[in-house]
Amino acid sequence: MATPHIESLKEDVSPLVIMPGDPNRCKYIAEKYLNDYKLINEVRGELAYTGYYKGVKVTIFSSGMGIPSMGIYSHELFTEYDVKAILRVGSAGSYTKDLNVNDLFLADSSYTESNYALNYCGSSDKIVYSSVEFNDIIKETAKEMNLSLKTGRTYSTEAFYTESIDMDSLVNEKSCSCVEMETFSLFLNARHNKKIASALLTISDSFVTKEALTSEERVKNFDQMITLALESIIKIK
Repeated sequence: MATPHIESLKEDVSPLVIMPGDPNRCKYIAEKYLNDYKLINEVRGELAYTGYYKGVKVTIFSSGMGIPSMGIYSHELFTEYDVKAILRVGSAGSYTKDLNVNDLFLADSSYTESNYALNYCGSSDKIVYSSVEFNDIIKETAKEMNLSLKTGRTYSTEAFYTESIDMDSLVNEKSCSCVEMETFSLFLNARHNKKIASALLTISDSFVTKEALTSEERVKNFDQMITLALESIIKIK
């Protein structure tokens, strides 16, 4: 089978999907962490690989950048490929002094000013939540791995470059700890289709300290997050 954006055979896609935004990060994860992996998608340059992590079949699938792109791929995976769970792994920019570069962050919810929910399913919601049970698995796994994990709400924006943004309002009124571009549509799609979703993020830059990782570091320096994601998702039954 195929969709307009995915050329994979249904049997080649695992019910358990790790979803970075960057195709290069997909390739990196597959090559470093999976056994017996194979390339299953390269339509539009969005790479996907399926292999085995500790004997469990896992798919690594790039979402591309932004709410619309994540919305397309997560929808098609949930509805056409019977994917059960998607765990986004990505980067985020910190809005608070409590979140520093390289910190691990687990999103429990996402706020947006986008009309994605209205267009997708007629919902007026601007805040959506991750799967509580999945987040509990991730938190417990982080403890087992002795990893420090911070939790909170992301702001999912449609614009990477902005001339003005009310960060005080986002932090103090909307309770957003950091900003990224994909989590809202993933959580909304999962809720609407009765699936499981969460998001693990590494803080790649800070609006407070002005520190930032390079593009190369964003691909290769996220190993703690990737390992935590893999160790967590294989616990889903």
